[in-house]
Amino acid sequence: MPAAAATADERLATTSWPARMMRRPEVGAAVAAFIIFVFFSTTTDAFLTVGGASTWLESSAQFGIMAVAVALLMIGGEFDLSAGAMVGTTGLIVGVLATRLAVNIWVAVLVALVAAALIGMLNGWLVVRTRLPSFIVTLGTFFVLQGINLAGTKLVTGQVSVQGFSSVAGFYNARWVFGSSTQFGGFTLQISVMWWLLFTAVATWVLLRTRPGNWIFAIGGDENSARQVGVPVTRTKIGLFMTTALAAWLVGMLQLFKTSTVQASTGVGQEFIYIICAVVGGCLLTGGYGSAIGAALGALIYGMTLQGIVFAQWDNNWLKAFLGVMLLGAVLVNNWIRQHAEVRK
Repeated sequence: MPAAAATADERLATTSWPARMMRRPEVGAAVAAFIIFVFFSTTTDAFLTVGGASTWLESSAQFGIMAVAVALLMIGGEFDLSAGAMVGTTGLIVGVLATRLAVNIWVAVLVALVAAALIGMLNGWLVVRTRLPSFIVTLGTFFVLQGINLAGTKLVTGQVSVQGFSSVAGFYNARWVFGSSTQFGGFTLQISVMWWLLFTAVATWVLLRTRPGNWIFAIGGDENSARQVGVPVTRTKIGLFMTTALAAWLVGMLQLFKTSTVQASTGVGQEFIYIICAVVGGCLLTGGYGSAIGAALGALIYGMTLQGIVFAQWDNNWLKAFLGVMLLGAVLVNNWIRQHAEVRK
């Protein structure tokens, strides 16, 4: 028989540098962040001042922690609409226990941590066992938490907020962990920024260097196929919902010990901002694609825009319009990048 014509092994095909860059989920967010930074740096005097930079970095940090956790869940193919309300719930638990029941502040923080973990576990268990869309399950959890936050806090305290933390024993020790700041060359760096960077680094390591990271991508890409090759789908999904809940606990503590007060409405409505930041950072709504760094950059874009509009003295209502444009633009750009990245060059 004549020898078959030699064909190139597609596994040995080379890919150009631009094509490799396009395949990175966070590339679009990095470009957008640079554009936003340059725009507000050149149009407002306060944006690059020490105080101005400290403000938008701190704002980005708190959104960034949640955006990274939500991104992990979205890569796994799920959503959590209770994340915003969870932030307020954890703060209120600490507030009521410490100020009304005289519980040690660290014990109260631990109780809030356990409560967040259990709620996250319940969300994950319901999604896996009932096979209902996580959108519906966590929307129900959102309303339950919102009702408890409002009615429960008013029942215990007579109002919809908890105050008086400064007089609680051990408050300032806990504040050093969650609400302190440090001076760095005349620049005030909030500890929330350090938590943000640490959380992003750990999430990136988990996604790219560990077996659970591979499981997350596999489940988001095709849950049935992942289950057939031995991926522990149930355990992984429950772990992702717990991660989102624990991130909400961390943000709740950062806000509580920074401001020394917590409102029953804290965090409500911000769950969509977390999702937008994750999508802007490259996460697909269909799952299986995204990065923690991209979500962190999406939060940076939001934080810079949020404070940049204030520094520019624009009408704050423009922020909502920007969020809508940013979401639509990110979805279109991510879809275009994914389609073109599949073409080898």
